[in-house]
Amino acid sequence: MTTTSADAADADAAADGMGPLVAWLSRGGQRLRQADRAHPWALDTAVVLLVFLVFCLPDLLHGGAGDGDGPRRFRIAFTRLSPAAMLLLQAGLVLPLLWRRRTPMMAFGAIATVFVLQWSLGAALRADVALFIALYSLALHGRLRQLPWACGIMAAGMVLVALRASPAVSVWDALFFLLSTTTAALALGLMVRTRRAQLAGLRERAARLEIERDQRTRLATATERTRVAREMHDIVGHNLAVMITLADAGAYATDAAPERGKEALELIGDTGRTALGELRRVLGVLREASDGATVPPELSPQPALIDIEALCEGVRTAGLDIVYRTAGDMDTLDHGMQLTVYRIVQEALTNTLKHAGAGTRVTLTVVAEDNRLVIRVRDNGPAHRPGLSYEEGHGLVGMRERAALYGGNISTGPAAGGGWTVEATLDLTPQGGAQ
Repeated sequence: MTTTSADAADADAAADGMGPLVAWLSRGGQRLRQADRAHPWALDTAVVLLVFLVFCLPDLLHGGAGDGDGPRRFRIAFTRLSPAAMLLLQAGLVLPLLWRRRTPMMAFGAIATVFVLQWSLGAALRADVALFIALYSLALHGRLRQLPWACGIMAAGMVLVALRASPAVSVWDALFFLLSTTTAALALGLMVRTRRAQLAGLRERAARLEIERDQRTRLATATERTRVAREMHDIVGHNLAVMITLADAGAYATDAAPERGKEALELIGDTGRTALGELRRVLGVLREASDGATVPPELSPQPALIDIEALCEGVRTAGLDIVYRTAGDMDTLDHGMQLTVYRIVQEALTNTLKHAGAGTRVTLTVVAEDNRLVIRVRDNGPAHRPGLSYEEGHGLVGMRERAALYGGNISTGPAAGGGWTVEATLDLTPQGGAQ
């Protein structure tokens, strides 16, 4: 498992709050782990050299753990080895530590074999500490199902040592000391293993939470972009369609009736100013000042049902003959529902203006009945409209998204008897509202 620089910084920050000594030890351990990942053989080689200098070299200089100036019973209990035999046994005990982390069971087995051979000969070596290091490494790096076998081998080896040392020390005292040391090595390895697993789980969970946070941010950004794009489409698409129709009508009327052309230009200006005001309102919340402070947006109420009449009047100036009717209790509709109705009507009238043209008669009805609201826009224009694709683009997509917020649906297509129909059905008991 790799540790990022952010993990190192977090470890340093956590350690700094626990005192200077703990902080120093934590930073030292962090640097040691980083060096070990860069040069994995260096630490194992250092362990072997340290064991040799601390435990093997004194035996080579003084003739073994059973020799020297100790009590006579210790000198009698153990066999004296030649320097060559002692060096060979030490090598068998210490050198397998080089692969104690890569193949811990193999290293433990090799050391245990030399250990049993050594004590079968009755020799005592300080290098026997390598067996406890191997057991610790097996508990830390090996497979857990191998530990029962290793514990059995350790128990048998400790009994052998206690029996061989019985002339010098009580068997039960020796077993107590040896098995306590074995338990300590095993427990330390399992504790470090558990701690590393917990830290790995915490890092993985933190990384997963960070990914989820980024995904939520991207999703929120995409949702907001979709909302802004939908509003922009409704505002710009409708007003541009009206302006284009008025401009075409003004161009035709300039020669025959100049006053009608002037009126068309005035209506174009009014429509453009209305569109500009709506765009400023939509985009105002996205604008930021150069110094980082948010500029207070120019806010105005969102369109509601009461504004549909003004919408129809604006489209009438572009040449559509609109008959607008409502039925049912409209006062109980919330603001989100009213905005949804307004935008659906606006998009439907815009499409009629673009594809059916001026002079088309449109019947617009908004009916609240039972637990649903029905919006129906029907015109008497041509049923076949080249260039019109209700299955593509932002128009129908935006209408469907708005209707879906209230558990509704949109249906469009040629009407029986000619013309085109757009019908939207909204649920008046939604689970959530439009934004």
